[in-house]
Amino acid sequence: MDLTRGTEKEKTDRAKKMMLWFGIVSLLMGFAGWTSAYIVSSSREDWISDIQLPNSFFVSTAVILVSSITYILAKKAIATNNSKRGTSLLWGTLGLGIAFIVLQFRGFEEMLANGYYFTGPTSNIKMSYVFLIAAVHIAHVVAGLLSLSVVLYKQVKGKYSSQEYLGVSLGATFWHFLDLLWIYLMLFMTFVK
Repeated sequence: MDLTRGTEKEKTDRAKKMMLWFGIVSLLMGFAGWTSAYIVSSSREDWISDIQLPNSFFVSTAVILVSSITYILAKKAIATNNSKRGTSLLWGTLGLGIAFIVLQFRGFEEMLANGYYFTGPTSNIKMSYVFLIAAVHIAHVVAGLLSLSVVLYKQVKGKYSSQEYLGVSLGATFWHFLDLLWIYLMLFMTFVK
């Protein structure tokens, strides 16, 4: 496939898609590094393997999974020119994304209430990794919410239709990546003791 052929719009669209995938790959590399460090650190003598993740983390996992479904439905609605439904579903996705972050902070509160801290004399290396991994993921969900806000703004302004919804597709791809990444991280932190 010759990437230099096509209209200016086609070239620009390909470039936007490529930039998104470069970003996703770089994020994967970062999280691969943190999860690798988690595994290496699990051989330390002070590693505590029987710590349970906060219940709020499990609830937030369900919430972000539902938010991916609403984003899929929003994209389908926009692709079929059902603008009103698409807008409603994007608002729902935004609300669920915010709920995810609130639940993550409740999870941090649960960890603190159980005496687990990110750093300090009462901290332990495993929970420090849990705090770090969850906090970095939250930062990326905030980026996803900003992206979603731009998509929602453009949708409200009537910028998307069945012929033009690349922004919705790119935003949805990033959102689904964040969803799948969190599911992976939860499975990882649950089963890698």
